[in-house]
Amino acid sequence: MWSPDEIASLCYNHFNKLPKRGKPEAGREWTLLAAVILLTDSSELKTVHKQVVSLGTGTKCISQSAMSTKGDILNDSHAEVIARRGCVRYLTEQLFRAVSGQSSDVFCPGSEEGKWTVKPGVSFLFFTSQTPCGDASIFPMTGSQAQPCEPVNALQSEESERRGLKRHAECDLEETRQGPRMKTRDNHSSRRKSGNTSEHEAITENKESSPLNEVLRCHPGVERAYPPDLHRTGAKCVPDSPADPLQPGLLYHSVGVLRLKPGRGERTLSLSCSDKLARWGVLGFQGALLSHYLQAPLYFRAVVVGKCPYSHQAMQRALKTRCSDVRDLPSGFSAHNPEILQSALGFPHNHTHTEAKHTHTQGRISPCGAAISWCAVSQQPLDVTANGYKQGVTKKALGTSQARSLISKVELLHSFLKLVAATEELPESLRGKDLKTYWDYKQAAGAYQQAWTQLRLQAFPLWPRSPPELLLFS
Repeated sequence: MWSPDEIASLCYNHFNKLPKRGKPEAGREWTLLAAVILLTDSSELKTVHKQVVSLGTGTKCISQSAMSTKGDILNDSHAEVIARRGCVRYLTEQLFRAVSGQSSDVFCPGSEEGKWTVKPGVSFLFFTSQTPCGDASIFPMTGSQAQPCEPVNALQSEESERRGLKRHAECDLEETRQGPRMKTRDNHSSRRKSGNTSEHEAITENKESSPLNEVLRCHPGVERAYPPDLHRTGAKCVPDSPADPLQPGLLYHSVGVLRLKPGRGERTLSLSCSDKLARWGVLGFQGALLSHYLQAPLYFRAVVVGKCPYSHQAMQRALKTRCSDVRDLPSGFSAHNPEILQSALGFPHNHTHTEAKHTHTQGRISPCGAAISWCAVSQQPLDVTANGYKQGVTKKALGTSQARSLISKVELLHSFLKLVAATEELPESLRGKDLKTYWDYKQAAGAYQQAWTQLRLQAFPLWPRSPPELLLFS
């Protein structure tokens, strides 16, 4: 009914139709793309209608000190996060249409009072042009793939662990960052040749007992000539978790751990896209606010990855296996099992294609500083940001509504409150309660919070909690 290449082509074509604003400069800037696709099955016609309902680009996130207590800045502008936030904006409008008696492409009344459910035949896909940063991007390189940097030998590894040195490739990227507040996303494999790779049992956290480590230690000449190595991630292990071994080759990273997106000097508080996709696979991608209105969480039917260095086993591990044993979830919640697929079509604006078009007169190749959000809403579908605020905003306007992204926390809260105001028959979780702040409305979503508690306890006990003062806006 649909193929990975059809989905990739649909997303790339949709991006091409968008205005130029926020797009990378050809041959000099690169970016990544993600999208949410609405599928509508027609059993009578035996067809599937495919529609991009949210699309995002971006590679950066802000540091902890730049975060706002007003909810008016985008903390994480990686493409996957932008696409999901745009989808929440789209779903909020679809619910508004439903409660207002208008037609909705997505929702119909549920069996529970004040609740809504997805129409029969409707489902969602998630597309990303690159393997998500974090755990999904850690897997062995094949012999045909270019090395990201000089191989790490045992002495270099000890020194790098002591001093916290970054890989050459990561340091190159840091020099290209635009503005002190934004941090380039993990470029784990966008500089390297495309190709599939299978998982390797030699990825291990036990660096002392690894036979491979012993071989590399005894044959440094072989290591220099043909070192087996990993596709690495710039995302760092969360505090209190075991650190990466930083040993040679396949022993550089631990796998299966939560990771924070990299910052320059100061850490960010943004979890990797692998971790966020895993969380959405249990809690749903609709978020806490919209869960008030939904009879069951919304899960992605499939995750499709564009042409890039890729490991199906690493994707399975990162997105599904880590949460597969979570139990005792509230009714409707489950450890979802999306299909994971790869397209043979690459994004024309990724690092590989940009490098191929680059000329020496253009200077250094760098990540695009802007993030694009587009979603299928009736008003202002396009939202372009830089440094977490609307692109082109003056310093004088910072802190005002004119500077805010339409997918910032506070704007999504305001859209949700309009939905609440338009609802004659409120869901039970919103009745008779004095709810004022973003935090209040999130905490009032009882089933969602119960599911989140179980996910933390059983799979992600080290998931960092956001400082409460960042969520007390209204």
